[in-house]
Amino acid sequence: MLKTRLLHGWLRLTALLPLPVAHAIGTAVGVLMYLAARRTRRVVEDNIRICFPSDPPATRARLVRNSLIELGRQVMEAGIVWYASPRRLDRLVRNPEVIRDLEACWPPGRGLLVAAPHLGNWELCSLFLNRHHRVHNLYRPPRQPWLEPLLVELRERTGARSLPADASGLRFLLRSLRQGRLVGILPDQIPDQSGVHAPFFGVPALTMTLFSQMARKTEAGMVFFFSERLPRGQGFRLHVLPGDPAITDPDPVVAATALNRSVEACVLRAPAQYQWTYRRFRAQPDGRDSPYRRPRRAGGRRGGTRRRHRPETR
Repeated sequence: MLKTRLLHGWLRLTALLPLPVAHAIGTAVGVLMYLAARRTRRVVEDNIRICFPSDPPATRARLVRNSLIELGRQVMEAGIVWYASPRRLDRLVRNPEVIRDLEACWPPGRGLLVAAPHLGNWELCSLFLNRHHRVHNLYRPPRQPWLEPLLVELRERTGARSLPADASGLRFLLRSLRQGRLVGILPDQIPDQSGVHAPFFGVPALTMTLFSQMARKTEAGMVFFFSERLPRGQGFRLHVLPGDPAITDPDPVVAATALNRSVEACVLRAPAQYQWTYRRFRAQPDGRDSPYRRPRRAGGRRGGTRRRHRPETR
């Protein structure tokens, strides 16, 4: 398909760039998005207003700008990360000894659930982990069907397994955990089916129950793992945070609250690098209005029609 070939070619081309050059170009791309991509900027502004209501407006405005700059850098580094040779990948990670911290959270004879929020470059986390332990990832198929084969190919390039979030994929991952393997999940996606509302930065957010169910059923270890993009193209620093024990609570709301609390702890380490372009709070409980501003209609009036929630895909 033409779109697939073009994207593949673009990623291959940008993979030739040195990381400092890619990040310099990405900074310009981010500034351009801040100035021209008003719809994207509005979502970022809304999310940061919702999550940090007590921050001064100037602080929030600075975080909005920095967030879009980090998004631009992420776009430009994608080819480098996905097509990096093992040697280059090792050079990108500035603290490779972090793997020992992760392994310390892995109970003997049991599996390990790795939660990688949409923070920094989460694809790098999987690729680096797979250099040491084979990773079995759960993913949600993208809305654009033509993207799925390319994403699976890139994610499995180093030997990882990517399983769709359907019944067969879930069964395979449960079996993998019971066999003592490592399973990676993005914990901050809006679930398609099973989910409960739990506070995320103090605001109700539809939250998956899958992670806590898998941890409870298999008694697997839990760890939160994310990459922090370093300034001036110096590479990435990886962080390991232990999972909150309450994630395995049988009460789904208590478990989801603990899951979100752990994601928050990661986000606060590098808030500008979180994916604030995601409408995490769109689905509100009890028929409450969405906290996002509605687009203006012609004539300056805001649209008054409420849309049904449709989960976004990442």
